[in-house]
Amino acid sequence: QVQLVESGGGVVQTGGSLRLSCAASGRTFSSYAMGWFRQAPGKERTFVATISRDGDNKYYAESVKGRFTISRDNAKNSVYLQMNGLKPEDTAVYYCAVGPWGGFHRGEYDYWGQGTQVTVSS
Repeated sequence: QVQLVESGGGVVQTGGSLRLSCAASGRTFSSYAMGWFRQAPGKERTFVATISRDGDNKYYAESVKGRFTISRDNAKNSVYLQMNGLKPEDTAVYYCAVGPWGGFHRGEYDYWGQGTQVTVSS
């Protein structure tokens, strides 16, 4: 059974940093793109970042460019999201996901984690 588990969320002040991790099990995802999405209360789940299977291509939402960095370690079957310069508007539940070729849309991903809460205080 495939399982993705996020960790690293928490409460941080504006300008702080957090590093999210997502560990996958039950299947090797070295041939899959991996990504991060987030969802604030009452809002849609939106794209944050994605990384290609070889790690050569990375794409970010405009709102996080220059602040967030996505990376992966295929040996560990994991994907990470380093978040710097956090803002209150970054507050959301963050989800990792994997899909055959990634993309910016939820429908392009096959597996999802349960999410980890990130709260940024003013």
